[in-house]
Order: sequence, then C-alpha cells, then structure tokens
Amino acid sequence: MLDRVADANDVAAMMNAMGAQARAAARTLAITPPETKTRALGAMARALRGSTGDIIAANEKDMEAGRRAGLSDAMLDRLKLTGERIEAIAAGVETIAALDDPVGAVIAAWDRPNGLKIERVRTPLGVIGVIYESRPNVTADAGALCLKAGNAVILRGGSDSAHSSAAIHACLARGLEEAGLPAEAIQYVPTTDRAAVGEMLKGLAGNLDVIVPRGGRGLVERVQTEARVPVFAHLEGLCHLYVDASAELDMAVKIAVNAKMRRTGICGATETLLVDRAAAATHLVPILSALAKAGCEIRGDADIVAAFPAARPAAEEDWSTEYLDAILSVRLVDGVGGAIDHIARYSSSHTEAIVAEDEMAVARFFNEVDSAILLHNASTQFADGGEFGMGAEIGIATGRMHARGPVGVEQLTSFKYRVHGTGQTRP
Repeated sequence: MLDRVADANDVAAMMNAMGAQARAAARTLAITPPETKTRALGAMARALRGSTGDIIAANEKDMEAGRRAGLSDAMLDRLKLTGERIEAIAAGVETIAALDDPVGAVIAAWDRPNGLKIERVRTPLGVIGVIYESRPNVTADAGALCLKAGNAVILRGGSDSAHSSAAIHACLARGLEEAGLPAEAIQYVPTTDRAAVGEMLKGLAGNLDVIVPRGGRGLVERVQTEARVPVFAHLEGLCHLYVDASAELDMAVKIAVNAKMRRTGICGATETLLVDRAAAATHLVPILSALAKAGCEIRGDADIVAAFPAARPAAEEDWSTEYLDAILSVRLVDGVGGAIDHIARYSSSHTEAIVAEDEMAVARFFNEVDSAILLHNASTQFADGGEFGMGAEIGIATGRMHARGPVGVEQLTSFKYRVHGTGQTRP
C-alpha cells in the first residue's frame, strides 16, 4: 500500500484512471445476473472469516498508531476489530447477499388510454465514491452494498484505518475474482494523500455519480461544500429522546440507558434527553439515576440540577453538541409540543425517539418532527440499516433526496422508464 503519492499530478492521474476503470466495471455490473453477485458476496464472507488473523494483525498496527496519536477512547472503539466484530462483518455481507436483488425490479406500472404500457424500473446509480474515517467495517459494508445494487465503488478510507481497510478490501477482491467479476468493481484508493479526496470531490472526470462521506464533521462539511456530484450524508447525529408523561417508567429507564450508553460513539446515540415537565416528579430522578449508575455524565438546565444535584449545569452549546461520549444534556419541556420545539431548534434531522403510551402524543410527534428516522418506544440506537433489515448501510442520509435515513441497496439505485407500445405516434 502506498503511503503518499509524490506528485499531485500523479494523484490526479491515478484517481482519474480508477474512475474510468470503475465506469467500465459499472457497465458490466449493471447486467450481471443476481446469482453471480450473490456468489461473489458469499466468497467475500468466506475470505473475511479465513483472514481473521491477518485482519486483526493489520488492525493492531492502526490501533497502535491511534494510541500514539492520542485518539479518544470512542474513536479507538470505532477503529478496533476483534474476532467477534470480523464475524459480524462477514455475517453482514451474507445478509446483504440474501437480500432481494433490486436491479430490474418494477417499482410501478400503469397503462395509458392510448394503449402505452409504462413501467418504472430500478437501475444502478453507476459509480459511487465512499470517503470514510476510523471504521474499517465500512470497507466491507460499502463494497457489498454497492455490488448488490449493481454499482461500482471507489473506497477511500482514512489514514487511521488504512491497514485494516486494505486487509478487508483484499478479501472483497478475492470474492470478485472467484465469481469472475472485474476487480475494478470494488477499488480501494492506495494512498493516504489527501489530494485523492480532492480528486473524488471533482467527480473523477465525470465518472463518479454519488459521494457518501462517513466520518467526523470536518470531513462531511468539506464534502458537502466542495463536491461537484450529489452527496448522501449527515453532518452529525444530534439525536433526541423525549419521555412523555404517559411513558411507562420501567420502559423509559431501559430505553434511555440503552439509547445513550450502549455505544456512545455511534451517530444513533442519544445526545439530548427531553422529559415532560408533567413527569418530572415520577420519571426524572429514576431515569437520571440509572444513567449516572451506567457511567453517564449529566448536564442539565436549572430544573435538572435542582432535581438531580449530581448533574452539571448545561451551557447553551450543550444543546447543539454531538458528544459521542458518555455525556448527556437533559432538559424539562412542556409536553410533546415543547419537545417538538426543542428538536426543531437544535436537531440535525438524524434520529429522534418518543417514549409514550398516549397515542395522540405519538401521532403529533411523528407528524411534526421532520427527521430522517423517528422511533416510538424504542432506542435511538436502532438507527442502523442492519436493524432495519437492510443487511447493512452505506451511511445515514438526512437530506431530502430519494435516499433518506439508512442508505441500503434500494437507496443505491435510481430508476428508468420502460414504455411499451404497439405502433402509437403522438398527434
């Protein structure tokens, strides 16, 4: 694996060549039979399991470099691979393989009065660029999802996960080879030079159709600002959990602890807890006590600090902070309307949840909150393509394009119209 490409012109030439190769591979993938793609994905899963030792050894190089660089515990957790996590990656590839192939599926069909028969049919997007940091599992998830949807993909992992991602990509390449598919269908950028990202943002001479960034705010902001092709992304996961006065207490406690503490470093982790003022006397302290017992630091408004002295006073910036850590901002609100107003002001439109038994409160929450994912009586940590039955996800999108929420195989397709006639001409 290259560490740096010496000359910017060399980077541009290399990246544009990868783009052209990906475009050629995409034409092949668009007409590849579903069983061939399934065979390739199965071979990839076997290669991942068979290479567990090599992948862990590569990952340890990245982990050691991350420790020396002072990465936070949350970032190191995102980076770390274990035998269990590699098995989960392989199982995820198999789950994707078992999904229905979206390419060629008829989304809608209708007849016109003049006898024309019209079909809207799923087609691959073409060539997808994925730029990501820290999480080497994205290499397998993105590669497998793009292949299943008939797309070629160019993967550009971060320097912190370079060895791990390269080792995983090698397994994907073996799967392609075993199925007789072009190696250029899933390419991994072989340099940590940041100029490679710049070339992808330019669109690789028109060969890149969509970019998906996975990483911190700095990366996503750069991609959204500079990209000359469409972007599927979310800037941050500022997720909210609202506990209504009608919520069952035991359920509220269980969901709150899971939503914050199961894994604090993922984009679906709750960052702000909103509690109905009408439930303060019954629900607030038990929920906060359980969170504190689990190791969570509580930051709250004056009402929270008064009711739970262990809490620290929250500053204004806390309400718009994605902690990605065991820290939670907490506020009392005036019912579901107060929760909706707070979310409208501070949310990143990623994921919000309500715990409630009042059907009217739930209906209002679902109708008025405009985020990509809304949950009722469930943890925000379910904001994940795998949990949605998509096998995996290439990312979470919070924009208003056709891909919103978890981006799975269907969201990695577009469509075309097929019109069947019997000799009609337009008057």
